[in-house]
Amino acid sequence: MSSKKTALACSVCGSRNYAKKVNEGNRTERLEIKKFCKYCNQHTLHRETK
Repeated sequence: MSSKKTALACSVCGSRNYAKKVNEGNRTERLEIKKFCKYCNQHTLHRETK
């Protein structure tokens, strides 16, 4: 399996705050993690972008 780097974007303001290495395997859904957004100044849901 190969891993690739993806960006995590805030679902509220849309800014790309984080990067994460993920395995490229047979994934169909996008990664969703609650993380702190420095622009919204709160914990929000961050989704994997292309």
